[in-house]
Amino acid sequence: MNTSFLKRLGLGATNPGTWSGQKSFSSKRVIVSYSPVDGKEIGKVSVTGEGDYEKIMKAATTAFDEWKTWPAPRRGEIVRQYGDVLRAHKDDLGRLVSYEMGKSLQEGLGEVQEMIDICDFAVGLSRQLYGLSMHSERPSHRMYEQWHPLGVVGVISAFNFPVAVWSWNAMIAMVCGDVVVWKGSEKTPLCAVACQSLLAKVLKANDVPEGVSCIVTGDYTLGQKMSNDHRIPLISATGSTRMGKAVASSVAARLGKSLLELGGNNAVIVTPSADLSLVLPATVFGAVGTAGQRCTTTRRLIVHADI
Repeated sequence: MNTSFLKRLGLGATNPGTWSGQKSFSSKRVIVSYSPVDGKEIGKVSVTGEGDYEKIMKAATTAFDEWKTWPAPRRGEIVRQYGDVLRAHKDDLGRLVSYEMGKSLQEGLGEVQEMIDICDFAVGLSRQLYGLSMHSERPSHRMYEQWHPLGVVGVISAFNFPVAVWSWNAMIAMVCGDVVVWKGSEKTPLCAVACQSLLAKVLKANDVPEGVSCIVTGDYTLGQKMSNDHRIPLISATGSTRMGKAVASSVAARLGKSLLELGGNNAVIVTPSADLSLVLPATVFGAVGTAGQRCTTTRRLIVHADI
């Protein structure tokens, strides 16, 4: 298989798995990524150690103090430029998603398109961060509300959507004035590195503070560390229901906020009036699309006795 797209995405045989924006850190421990397509090694990504994790958190918390003062439309301009970079690299990134995760190429390309779409949405949102203006019971007074950013947003994503889920969270967080620390799946670490490598060019060109967009790499223990970290007021996690319960408990114990997208038990209900020419392909795609790894994957068929 032609893997020239790896080089165009800035990936090599061994890649740093810890980034504070433009800067990257490597360690001796690595994760080896193999493709489910042909079983070949794609590349290695270094694991984030305790010391490097602290460097990332220090960079993120420091960057937040400056980033939150940037006008929201200016923050949106960074996201707009990243959307253009994704358009230019859609084919390469889509091929990486397909090759490292195992979904079809069309699904991989579709996932990158979702990233582009959320960038467009976030750019518009950067000029629509409204608040209510209210009448007060006190004479000659008016009340208004203004939404403020939370701080460091932690994103823990799953292997089935290795790039889109991060972008859904990160692009919205960034235009709202938050900074992001992303732990991608250890099954698809190169996808996270590629996204960060592309974003780093935009960050550098616009003198964005180091620490606005960070990635860390590791297994579930790193996710546990993030869930228990009081410096991260919001954790957005995608994965199994079992994982979600663990994250929710850890975050709630420190009175943090969690945003969870977990597994489902989805059913297709087929009634006597159903058009089977529509039901059959829709059911097959619902079950096997994205290699059967989707929160909305069809797992049950409830069929009327007449069929």
